[in-house]
Amino acid sequence: MERIVTEKRSFVDEYGRERIFYGVNIVDKRKNSEDNKYEFNIDDKLLGDMSARGLNLIRLGTTWSMIEPEPGKYNDEYLDDMYRIFDLCAAHGVYVLFDMHQDLYSPRCYGDGAPDWATITDPYKPKEPKLVWAAGYFWGKATQRAFDNFWDNREYNGKGLIDYFAAMWQHVAARFADHPALFGFDMLNEPFLGSDGGKLFKKLVSTAVGTVVCDKRIKCFKLVGDFLNKKRRDEVKYLEQITGDVLKDVTRKAGYDYVRKFDIEKYSPFINKVSSAIREVTDKGVLVMENCYWSNTCIPCSTPAIEVNGEREKNFCFTPHGYDFMVDTPQYKYASNDRVRAIFEEHVRTQDRLDAPVLVGEWGGFGGEGEDWLPHIEFLVNFFEQHKWGFTYWHYVNDMFNSPLMKVLSRPYPMAVGGRLNSYGFDRSTQEFNLSFEGDGECAAPTEIYIHKPAKTVEGCEYELEPVGENGAAKLIIKPVSGTVNIKTALKIGRAHV
Repeated sequence: MERIVTEKRSFVDEYGRERIFYGVNIVDKRKNSEDNKYEFNIDDKLLGDMSARGLNLIRLGTTWSMIEPEPGKYNDEYLDDMYRIFDLCAAHGVYVLFDMHQDLYSPRCYGDGAPDWATITDPYKPKEPKLVWAAGYFWGKATQRAFDNFWDNREYNGKGLIDYFAAMWQHVAARFADHPALFGFDMLNEPFLGSDGGKLFKKLVSTAVGTVVCDKRIKCFKLVGDFLNKKRRDEVKYLEQITGDVLKDVTRKAGYDYVRKFDIEKYSPFINKVSSAIREVTDKGVLVMENCYWSNTCIPCSTPAIEVNGEREKNFCFTPHGYDFMVDTPQYKYASNDRVRAIFEEHVRTQDRLDAPVLVGEWGGFGGEGEDWLPHIEFLVNFFEQHKWGFTYWHYVNDMFNSPLMKVLSRPYPMAVGGRLNSYGFDRSTQEFNLSFEGDGECAAPTEIYIHKPAKTVEGCEYELEPVGENGAAKLIIKPVSGTVNIKTALKIGRAHV
């Protein structure tokens, strides 16, 4: 497998080919493991199913508590099992983004992430969240204080918590740096502000109420009536009045100052410290910058580009997250394309500011029974393709690769381009894929295009077919060419294997 680096706004391999990655999240959120084995059975069958559907990246998550159960003592047996997974991924041509996951800071705060010894809540006792899992962020004093102490680098046994965290990452990076399947290091999932995040939530609620009552874009009585009427609440898009522009105005007004302060004063120094620790042991692996939890709601991310020893890191990317607030509810089939458009358009502006590649780290979510939610997923994939963004879908569930979701996720796209991409996209209604790129005739490796079912016609290039699995999927292999190349591929009408 080729080493992946960044070049301006693209991921490239050692041949100079521009690379696109479509993948999935698989995350072990446990506090510990008696047998030191990764929670999910990632085996040849699972990886073969992935590859056959064109998915070439796993955002492989674990937690600080799994790796460092005691201060300075690392669970190398568990890391060995993760290394075994890396080996399997390499055999199937699947890259791995190593994700250090957290939700609500730690298991003691009824989430996952930090070990118990690194969870310092002072006088506050964690309380189990009610209604929604994220409630601990909104009004959980213990969760908020644990984050405050982490960002302040509170000492435990004479050493700061962030210093422990950076040393843990350095240990992990040294272990996996030379593995051929390594894509990069995602240093902390969805960093949360701490007590300022709770203040932001309170301001967000009051701002939202004021907007519902006073904003002429919203018919207040209709909104309240639809919500109070259970039948109408279950059958209509009762929040359709909350458009992307309304969401953007409310969240920015409530949270911009809080998020900007956190991004510049807390998150940026943290990610620079951890990045420097990693770069002390390896120059390999893409370093990943996320946005904070609240920037999943249209609040701009203000974090500067990653710096190592005072200089801009040359090999980093931005991995934003984003969900409509209908996710994880029965109303997900009513998820708003306009709201997620606003969220990801803000992430486009962050990319413009950072001038770095984007890989969408989390998005989507399962919608339960039926397929009413799939058009929302397709809207997002089309948006990502317009911006030449790869992604890792949230998240893997059993038998996912045989689910209706694959009707949307398994689709043609350029996995490797011998040159630079201009544009690409797939129209599912016509089963037509179009690709335009500037070919580099000096490239020593071919362009590779994944197609999820047999092609009826291919125009604009000479090619060979390389079958992928046994379901009719294949790679179009195109020898290096120079100049502008425009490829149109019409796929055979019919049901692809899902």
